[in-house]
Amino acid sequence: MDAVLFDFSGTLFRIESTESWLRAVAEESGAEFTETELTAAAQALEAAGAQPGGANPLELPAHLAEVWAVRDESAALHRTAYTGMSRRVALPDPALHDALYERHMTPRAWAPYPDAAEVLRTLRDQGIGVGVVSNIGWDLRPVFLAHGLDAYVDTYVLSYEHGVQKPDPRLFTVALEALGAAPARTLMVGDSRPADGGAAALGCRVHFVEHLPVAERPDALLPVLDLVGVARRRAAPTRS
Repeated sequence: MDAVLFDFSGTLFRIESTESWLRAVAEESGAEFTETELTAAAQALEAAGAQPGGANPLELPAHLAEVWAVRDESAALHRTAYTGMSRRVALPDPALHDALYERHMTPRAWAPYPDAAEVLRTLRDQGIGVGVVSNIGWDLRPVFLAHGLDAYVDTYVLSYEHGVQKPDPRLFTVALEALGAAPARTLMVGDSRPADGGAAALGCRVHFVEHLPVAERPDALLPVLDLVGVARRRAAPTRS
């Protein structure tokens, strides 16, 4: 393989829990919740699918269905879709809905999976091109930079910057052209079969990981190194 394309959310990084998300915004804004109220509100936000990168909505309201389907095609659509979902949940201050949206775009709201740095670093050391192809409505580059992973990424292809979203093959094509890589020699790694699986239409090999909390998925990215034929680094032997 000459190149590896990665999805962002649920693949290389994971958003904080819904409760952590709401708690951080409440503390920053001075909004008052009892613990019981905060837990209940967080559960309601999760059920509503209000957190980008979090759970899908249990129910899609008719008035948001159209914008939800194309939410990753522009920054405005993304904000409208997710704040619309958030506003289905009553919060003590209406301004909290916009504050929650702003919070999810900050590096502190995201954590890399434990093996992400090792995999990206090893690919870079072996001269394999790395691209990030994400359905998203905002610039995720600062997240990679803040967590020390930006140096290992050669190109970012973000749906809102191109007006199309995965599985549209045009998004993957942009990444392949930026890396100078042929589809047959490229691996796409993601957590969504409907979205990331679109790379297969171009002839890319596709590998899926599960969208789990960071603590529950310590090493699911390591097999990527085997798939591209790169030896993993061996830990130095301990001295007795």
